[in-house]
Amino acid sequence: MKQGWTKFAGVLVAMLLAAPAGFADTSRGSAVPGTVNYVEGQVSIGSEFLSPKSVGSAQLEQGQSLTTEKGKTEMLLTPGVFLRLGDHSSARMVSSSLTDTQVAVNQGEAMVEVDEIHPQNDIRVAENGATTRLLKTGLYDFDAGHNLVRVIGGKAVVRTNDHDVTVKSGHELALSDSGKLKAEKFDKKSFEMTDLYRWSSLRSDYLANANVDAARLYYVNGWYGPGWFGPGWYWDPWFASYTFIPGDGIFYNPFGWGFYSPLWAYRAPFFYRGRFGTPPVRVAHDPAPFRNRADHSNGFTGGRGEFAGGHSASGFHGSGMGSGFHGGGGFGGGFGGHR
Repeated sequence: MKQGWTKFAGVLVAMLLAAPAGFADTSRGSAVPGTVNYVEGQVSIGSEFLSPKSVGSAQLEQGQSLTTEKGKTEMLLTPGVFLRLGDHSSARMVSSSLTDTQVAVNQGEAMVEVDEIHPQNDIRVAENGATTRLLKTGLYDFDAGHNLVRVIGGKAVVRTNDHDVTVKSGHELALSDSGKLKAEKFDKKSFEMTDLYRWSSLRSDYLANANVDAARLYYVNGWYGPGWFGPGWYWDPWFASYTFIPGDGIFYNPFGWGFYSPLWAYRAPFFYRGRFGTPPVRVAHDPAPFRNRADHSNGFTGGRGEFAGGHSASGFHGSGMGSGFHGGGGFGGGFGGHR
């Protein structure tokens, strides 16, 4: 009986891994900057109120504003970048180009999760007369009610009063009309208990699960399956939203959730649930994927690698020292190591 069940489970797994990519509902096509990806409570674009049925089809055009009352929403920017609005908040689309993406936070609070960014991207957030350019992968908070720009992780340059102020991880900048602006440290642990942060973490968790679900559909006998067009937004019908699928390997977002390319999805789940900035630990699952990828290590967090492979903490593509997904330092820099 046990042997029969084992054979059945093996056949079932093989069928799931060989499932055609059409199951991912590719008829929706790829999302564009401004696509609404989640709706909870009272959310509107102009005078049009949105519902969960609006997800994936509603799009914020240039000059329009996405507004919440008692509710929250998530909007896609460039592939791998999510903007989330808390209660009683509003953001206007200034420019929706892939190489010139800009939104303005009119009121309330917005959080931007940057899981992938390229040199060609120019992602900016305007708030109370200041414009912030996001330079690295990480997590950013824009609190228009308190005139604050926070960099939970990553790096940004804030342009205000014809001056540039660099804000690094763990620092915030209080915007004012006069005086010399200087970024100051803030209490990350206290901030992690705030409503929008916790909600964003939960959304990120769902999207990571949707990534595994969608990426597996594109894994066919060890090759990228039909319908796979490289890194980008892909619709997952089971989670009723778009998720991000990278083009290569595995990476971890600011909340510690893993995102997989199709060729690596069969290894999932491979999540690390550590707090932002905490080095990942060796997990019970077989870490074999890292043994033959000498330049893959810590993804976002940097530090000394806990996985089996890696000479440098390579982030996304690795190869040498650097930062972000394509360089060496991952998110926090440092070296990977054998354990």
